[in-house]
Amino acid sequence: MSSTSAPFGLRAVYSPSGVVRPTAMTILTAYAVNILQNQPVKIGTNGTIEAAAIGDAFIGTFSGVEFTDTDGRRRVSNKWTASTSATDIIAYVTLDPTLVYEIQSNAALAVSNIGEQYNTTAISAGSTTTGLSQLMLDVSTSTTNAQLRLIGITPGSDNNWGDTYVIAQVLISKHQNVANIAAY
Repeated sequence: MSSTSAPFGLRAVYSPSGVVRPTAMTILTAYAVNILQNQPVKIGTNGTIEAAAIGDAFIGTFSGVEFTDTDGRRRVSNKWTASTSATDIIAYVTLDPTLVYEIQSNAALAVSNIGEQYNTTAISAGSTTTGLSQLMLDVSTSTTNAQLRLIGITPGSDNNWGDTYVIAQVLISKHQNVANIAAY
């Protein structure tokens, strides 16, 4: 797998508490940007969920949404389609700053990169057909204060340090609810 580019976004894999539990929040009706499953999201100035841009602090990832459409039908989806008019919108997002995520890198990583911080590739990358994000860890963005901190790789015989597309394990280093800590 780590020699094939097959991005899946920023996927929550485990929590030190043992439970990965999305939190119910909301999206502004007619919000004009697509939000895909496993895409980083932030709390906007109006208190609703918005897509996070590259380099933004964010609270977690989008897990899905349910809402009542203009015909009065209740809808459940793994994506928010831009400009959807709806009521009773419930967006599910990961919020725990201790969650460990996995993300595919867009270039090789070495064990010596543990502790370094990176941003993601284009946040909007993904499929509106499947609703899945395709953002990746952008290895070229290593800096002391980026969005994600590398803590290891996902165990597996086909996922090794130095491979072209490593499945990396990361923490959010620019979490909206936690003070930033620069990389060492």
